[in-house]
Amino acid sequence: MEYDVNNIREFFKTDAFAAKLGITIDRASDDEVICSMEITPQHFNAGGAVQGGAIFTLADLTFAVHSNLQLAAGQSDVGMTVGQSCSISFLKSPTGSSMTARSACLSRGRNISVFRISVYDEGGTLCAEMFGNGFTKAKR
Repeated sequence: MEYDVNNIREFFKTDAFAAKLGITIDRASDDEVICSMEITPQHFNAGGAVQGGAIFTLADLTFAVHSNLQLAAGQSDVGMTVGQSCSISFLKSPTGSSMTARSACLSRGRNISVFRISVYDEGGTLCAEMFGNGFTKAKR
């Protein structure tokens, strides 16, 4: 199912840290969420490469969006999914002026879910791979 990305953006507009980094939600479906970020001088570390925290935050927001699509779309009978654990491997420093993260749901149970988030640079090179385990809290 494809979701109205404007509704999803509205739900996540209060994620101030991701907004400050310039992350945008580009596409949201049950199969895949795509988020992107323009690379600006604020994203570089002392060595001149894109800061790992910026890459991780792009992957983390993509994970958050994908694991909370139904809630963000207004489905009131589901609880919020939070990150239980995440691991990321940085494979290559991104080049170009933007990065894109794409998520895939590997497993979704009643409370536990697992997602893979791949981060690519502007040229399409895989730069990082993150696995996120989500825990869905009971609806109160």
